[in-house]
Parts: sequence; C-alpha cells; structure tokens
Amino acid sequence: MNADRLYRVNGLVEKPLAEDAPSEVAVLSRYIINPAIFDILENIQPGKGGEIQLTDALQVLAQREAMYAYHFQGRRYDVGDKQGFLEATVEFALKREELRGDFLAYLSKVVEQEQAVV
Repeated sequence: MNADRLYRVNGLVEKPLAEDAPSEVAVLSRYIINPAIFDILENIQPGKGGEIQLTDALQVLAQREAMYAYHFQGRRYDVGDKQGFLEATVEFALKREELRGDFLAYLSKVVEQEQAVV
C-alpha cells in the first residue's frame, strides 16, 4: 500500500448532489470497520430515504476514532446503476482467463443475433 494515498476521513455525505459535494472523493464501498459500528447502527436514527444508512454510522464512528481512506487508482464502476453493473460484469469476466474464451464466444453470438434482428 502506498502511504501517500492514505487520508484521514473528516466526514462523509450520502450521495450528495454534484453541486453540494464537499469534495471530489467518493466511497467505493469497501471497508475495514471496527466492530463498534454494529452498536452505532443499532442506535442510529433512519437517515436519507428513511433507511438506516451506513454512511451516517460511519460519520459517528469517525467522530469517535480515527478513520482513514485509501485513494484508489483505477476504473470506478457504478454498480448501483444497471448500465454500470453490466459494464463491470462484462469487463471483469473478460479479464478472467478461465472465463474469457467462452464468454467472448457467447458475446459474439449474442451480438450477431441482435444485428440479424436489426
């Protein structure tokens, strides 16, 4: 791990509008969290959308103890979006040696069938 990409977390905001975002940094939903988070989640009030938000619990935890983030370098996929989920699935499948050949053949077949319909 590159220590130059390690940052202390001051706060978190759940899905802010672009114009309201306090920074250009995003959480990629990969955490190593102190088990104290479970007590916080049990006692936290529902947040955005009337749901218990992990982001809100992480905010409480960050106020109680040091929390750090690692600045990931690479492609970010929005797997909460249907198109992003499909793109991530296809790209990761093509990177897997044991899947690549059969998956490429399948994709080629599907594309060929779709082009025949058009």
